[in-house]
Amino acid sequence: MPRPDPPGPPTSGSVHAYSRDAARYDARTARYEGYRRRAIDLLPLECGDVVLDVGCGTGLCFEQLVARVGPTGTVVGVEPAAAMRELAAERVAAWGWTNVVLVESPVESAELPTADHVLFCAVHDVLQSAPALDHVLAHVREGGGVAATGGKWAAPWAVAVNATVLATHAPFVRTFAGFSRPWALLAERVPGLRVDEVALGGGYLAWGRVHHDG
Repeated sequence: MPRPDPPGPPTSGSVHAYSRDAARYDARTARYEGYRRRAIDLLPLECGDVVLDVGCGTGLCFEQLVARVGPTGTVVGVEPAAAMRELAAERVAAWGWTNVVLVESPVESAELPTADHVLFCAVHDVLQSAPALDHVLAHVREGGGVAATGGKWAAPWAVAVNATVLATHAPFVRTFAGFSRPWALLAERVPGLRVDEVALGGGYLAWGRVHHDG
């Protein structure tokens, strides 16, 4: 039950929505904390690693990522929406993390370090952008881990599930194009990407390894 694509440039709608609804984002997505944790667990993180949190939002994944990479590792949060990034900065300051770096930029043009792993958590628009994915994955070392999670359309007969999916994600995605298989472009770039459907088919977990030789 997708909705029509709104007009505007590829990232304008989602950035506007994240800015408008940033203060309510944590509460609206609290029920999905378990999936965030499971996605992070799928990354082979070690102390000292550099991990990219693409579309980090308010920094909901930071606590788990920092715990895994330790004080010698680095978490790089990329977030183009100013209101979300400000809340992420407040979270970083409140926890006193000195190894979390926030990057203010559209994903496809962000200045990124070479990273060991990358997390895509609830960033449907990024996963539908080939330039954004190519840019991010080019900065992940050979063999680095990739994990993604987010919402998706369940089977057509799962009307109640899809109604919940629509209500939850509509404020935060530009378009529902590709929402049946949000990981499709990522799978083209990460051979052997594994995918599990969760939440009665209304969500997914995807993970794999980067191989630059194709």
